[in-house]
Amino acid sequence: MQPDRIQLADIQRVTFFKRDELTTDLICCQIETEDETWLFDEEMPDWAMLISCLEALPGFRADWRAAAVKPPFEARETVAFNR
Repeated sequence: MQPDRIQLADIQRVTFFKRDELTTDLICCQIETEDETWLFDEEMPDWAMLISCLEALPGFRADWRAAAVKPPFEARETVAFNR
């Protein structure tokens, strides 16, 4: 799924979390609509475009990254948007 195919008006919830990859953490983003759920991660080519689009959501949590990544190697989930 390409991030540019998701309609901002359809997004119900955006959650960021990290996966422990042994030596690093992989930042992931789960986007939910009424009908579908998509999962993206920071190693995908369109990650920067995805984040840029999500930032246009009203009330999108600007500090999502800081909240999701600390402390390292510890499970952490951050809801950045909830309609």
